[in-house]
Amino acid sequence: MSIAVPETAAWILARLNARGHRAYVVGGCVRDSLLGLTPKDWDICTSATPEEMGSAFSGCHVVETGLKHGTLTVVLDHVPYEVTTFRVDGAYTDHRHPDSVTFVRDVREDLARRDFTVNAMAYHPQEGLVDAFGGQEDLRAGVIRCVGDAERRFDEDALRMLRALRFASVYGMRIEDSTALAIHRRRCDLAGVAAERIHAELSRMLCGKGAGRMLREYHDVITGVLPWLAPMVGFDQRTPYHRYDVWEHTLRAIDAVPPTEVLRLTMLLHDSGKPASFTLDERGVGHAYGHQARSAAIAEEALACLKTDNATRDRVLLLVAHHDMPLSTEPALLTRRLNRLGEEALRQLIEVQRADALGKGTQPPEEIEARTAALREALDTLLAQKPCFTLKQLNIRGNDLPGAGVPAGKAVGQCLQRLLEEVMAGDLPNEREALLARAREIAQHL
Repeated sequence: MSIAVPETAAWILARLNARGHRAYVVGGCVRDSLLGLTPKDWDICTSATPEEMGSAFSGCHVVETGLKHGTLTVVLDHVPYEVTTFRVDGAYTDHRHPDSVTFVRDVREDLARRDFTVNAMAYHPQEGLVDAFGGQEDLRAGVIRCVGDAERRFDEDALRMLRALRFASVYGMRIEDSTALAIHRRRCDLAGVAAERIHAELSRMLCGKGAGRMLREYHDVITGVLPWLAPMVGFDQRTPYHRYDVWEHTLRAIDAVPPTEVLRLTMLLHDSGKPASFTLDERGVGHAYGHQARSAAIAEEALACLKTDNATRDRVLLLVAHHDMPLSTEPALLTRRLNRLGEEALRQLIEVQRADALGKGTQPPEEIEARTAALREALDTLLAQKPCFTLKQLNIRGNDLPGAGVPAGKAVGQCLQRLLEEVMAGDLPNEREALLARAREIAQHL
C-alpha cells in the first residue's frame, strides 16, 4: 500500500528527516488517500519541537499559527502545510480545547489523542502506514469509531459528536455502537460549543450522502442543537397528501435535493412551522394553513442561532417562505416569478419543489421528474428570449417620464412598475416608443 504524497509535502518530510526528526503526513489526507479520494489538505506531524521546526524551515515562508500547541504552517508554492509536533493533550476543562500539551517522541502517542480511528493514521513514503488503532480496517468496514474510550473523547471535545455524524454522512459510513451510545449520552455537552463550529459541522453533515440517515438516527442530537425542530419528530400530518410524518418527510426531502448548504437548510426548515399551524377539519383531515410564514419565522431564529452568513440566511428564508409558490411552464407566470425571485432563486425553488414532492411519497416519482424537467426547459427557453423582468431591463428610464406627462415624485416609480407588469404579462412590447405612449396614457389617470 502506497500513498502519492505531493512533492511539496514530501519535501517537508525529507527536510525534517535530514535533520534527524521523524515526520509523517497524518489524519484526513491519509484517510482520503486510502479511500481513493483527493485530499484537500496535507497535514504533517513530527518529532521536531517548534524551535527545531523553525530552524529546519529557516528561509521558508513560515506562519506561527499555534506554537503553544506545537503547530506552525509552512507555505510552499502558495499552499499551506500545517506541521505539528507529536503531542499528548492535558485536561479539557472547557470540553473543547486542551489546557496544555506535552510534546512526545513517539508518533503512536500522538495518534492516540485523535478523535476517530480513521483519522488516527500516519504515513511516510519509506516507512509506510502507521495504524495503531485499526483505522484501515474501520475504513474497509465503513465504520466511524472513537480512538479509545468514546466517553472520554467526547468529554475532551464535545464537537467531536457532530464530527462523527458529519464523517458518517459524507463518507456513507455507520457509527460504531459504543461511539453512538456515547453521542446520545453526551449530546447535551454540545450546548457549550460555539455556534460557528456547530454550523460548520451541521452544514457539512447536511450536504453528505447520508444526511437523512444521520438525522433519523440522531434526531435527539440535532433537536438538542436546534430545538425548534423537535415538534416535527413523529408529528402525524393526517392528510392523504403525505405518506410520512413531518420529520420523515423532511429527511426524505433533504436527501432528494442537490447537496448545497442553501438547499439542504431550506429542506430542513421548510415545514418546521407545520406542528404549530396544524388544524383538523370536520372530516378529521389535517391542514397547516400559513405554515410557510411560520416556518420562515422559525428558520430566521434557527439560522440566527447558527450564525449563518447573511447571504445564506436571506436565500434560505426566501425559499422557505415561498416553497409552495405556484409554478407552471406558462411564460407570463415564469416571468413574474423571475421578477419576484431572480433566476438563481427560481432555479433553486424548482429543485425545492421537486424534493418536497418526492418527500411526500404520494406521487409517482416519474411524474414529479417529468414536471421538473418541463419547468427547467420552459425557464431555459424563456431566458434564451431575454425577457424583461426587472425595471433595469425596461427600455425606458425614470427621467424619460416627466416628458410624457408623468408628475415628478412617487408617480414616476408607480408608472415604471405598471409598465413593467404589462411588459411581463405580454400586453406591452418592451420598446421605447410603445412604452412612452403607454406612459402618456397612464399619466392621465395619476
